[in-house]
Amino acid sequence: MFLMLGCALPVYNKYWPLFVLFFYILSPIPYCIARRVVDDTDTASNACKELAIFLTTGIVVSAFGLPIIFARATVIEWGACALVLTGNAIIFGTILGFFLVFGTNDDFSWQQW
Repeated sequence: MFLMLGCALPVYNKYWPLFVLFFYILSPIPYCIARRVVDDTDTASNACKELAIFLTTGIVVSAFGLPIIFARATVIEWGACALVLTGNAIIFGTILGFFLVFGTNDDFSWQQW
């Protein structure tokens, strides 16, 4: 909702912040691939899982950085940037909550769906 408000309000009326949607789609992909490849029985740190977390962190930081760069370059207004950053915080918090709740390998798992 905040992303759409940052784009569609008549004061801002520019749809450049919608490029953040690519980051929303890309952010869980490295971790999901690493969970499929990695065996969780090993208690030591795994390089594949660490790389997936690193890539996910880079995607999330890029999602927060893109609206700031757009605002600094005067492509969008600072108010639209604030709305997009608020939307980013909510979306990535939701994605994190999803993986915390459904990320364990117990009987109640999203992987069974």
